Amino acid sequence: MCCAHQAQADVRLLTAATIHTGTPEAPTATALAWDGDSGQVLAVGARAALLARYPAAALTDLGDATVVPGLIDAHAHLMFLGETLMQADLTGAASKAEIVARLQRFAADNPQGWLLGNGWDQNHWPETTFPTAADLDAAFPDRPVWLGRVDGHAGWGNTAALRALARTPGQRALAGRWQPDGGRIVRDARGQPSGVFIDAAMGLVRRAIPAPGDAAREQQLARALDKAVSQGLTGVHDMGVSRQDLALMRRFADAGRLPLRIDAYADGNGQALADLCTHGAYQHPGGRLQMRGVKLFMDGALGSRGAALLADYSDDPHNRGLLVTSPEAFETAVRKADGCGLQVATHAIGDRGNRIALDTYARVLGARAGGDHRWRIEHAQVVALEDIPRFAQLGVVASMQPTHATSDMGWAQDRLGSERILGAYAWRRMLAAGAHIALGSDFPVEQVDPRLGLYAAVTRQDRAGQPPRGWQPEQRLTAAEALRGFTADAAWAGHGQGRVGRLQPGLRADFVVFDRDPLRVPPEQLASLQVRSTWVDGRSVYEAAR
Repeated sequence: MCCAHQAQADVRLLTAATIHTGTPEAPTATALAWDGDSGQVLAVGARAALLARYPAAALTDLGDATVVPGLIDAHAHLMFLGETLMQADLTGAASKAEIVARLQRFAADNPQGWLLGNGWDQNHWPETTFPTAADLDAAFPDRPVWLGRVDGHAGWGNTAALRALARTPGQRALAGRWQPDGGRIVRDARGQPSGVFIDAAMGLVRRAIPAPGDAAREQQLARALDKAVSQGLTGVHDMGVSRQDLALMRRFADAGRLPLRIDAYADGNGQALADLCTHGAYQHPGGRLQMRGVKLFMDGALGSRGAALLADYSDDPHNRGLLVTSPEAFETAVRKADGCGLQVATHAIGDRGNRIALDTYARVLGARAGGDHRWRIEHAQVVALEDIPRFAQLGVVASMQPTHATSDMGWAQDRLGSERILGAYAWRRMLAAGAHIALGSDFPVEQVDPRLGLYAAVTRQDRAGQPPRGWQPEQRLTAAEALRGFTADAAWAGHGQGRVGRLQPGLRADFVVFDRDPLRVPPEQLASLQVRSTWVDGRSVYEAAR
């Protein structure tokens, strides 16, 4: 009976030089069969055997290509990416003058409303100091300008933007010594706002910027999705999704417009979390959208000196960063999510931020600490050496982004000093201590390209191959470990190991086709692998131009 049913099924068969299955028992194959209706893998094995088993199957022969399980970005921001794709791109700009030049080109094609951009990083400039409103005023004396820093934890506006902010109803005067909770307005010696706002202070400016309409938001999501699948992503853990954003994603899922899987995490102790507590974890019937966890914030970012440290910044005495959420409010949110049966993921970058998150998890979990709850710390970027073993002891996933290390390596030790840096971007130390790690990019803070993550994880070098042996080379991962971090380990971190992350019978036929084998090429070639196609549920969602 089973065989008659199988013969009637719409079986699809793919053959390739190498198929990495992600399963230790049978790590490689040359053929993959799946049900064309359900998208479920039926068999993985040798080409001759599967051709004989499914003689009537529709065949796709990929020749010398390599197939890997679908790549999953364990920490990303789709709507933020969509916004940046419709703004001026400032990433990599080497000076404030270059910022202004890029803005002028963008403004020529976008002459109305606020001028928005994203991606500046003062660490790439000769002076490495925060900019000011005056740096933008000569080029844009009347049009409000608002520019997001590359890490999403600081923004920079011109004087016209400050004037617009001052006109916002109920807005307190920006001058003086007061600071908003969880944020910082950078001021000059006279107490006047300089134009840079850090973490929660950015919300003051954002309230003055007209919100995008429904059509613009739909375009943002569509562009972000197209960009993601073109880079080989079949899944994204989207960190910090609002009720409004989830509703938009649901409409896309209803219309069959989601080309990849989104594991959405609610945006803090707000409306989306309240919905989950009222109605339970959300799962779209199409299988490509779910929300079963919440993303909380502990501190800021290292590049803007907002990461919460246990001691002063080495390059900024008397500054220990920012707690975006008070420890008391954080614990309240963690207990609420736990009571609703949800997974907790917390942004923590500094060693103090990580310690508070670990301490809170330990208190809330109690006797369940170390169990299979899969609570997460997002970034786990700077961790006191004595706290690294606690990840395994508490059963906490370290959700880390390899390209953060190679982006930050030019200045991270200046911030932290020679001792604290040993616990920073410490992937190998995490693994050696028994922790589970999941890999991602934090796009659009970094590029939407898991190949860059593979390259950074294996080399700890920039694209020019510097430094020669890699930065802190003892923390490098092997290519197999890096690939697993973007596949099976990322799937496990999102409770998705029963659906995705490997190519084996019963799981979804999500896979990526590369021109070369990421486990066999020299490490320096990992970033230049060509994505030939991306497949979700056994259907191609992206094909590279031939």
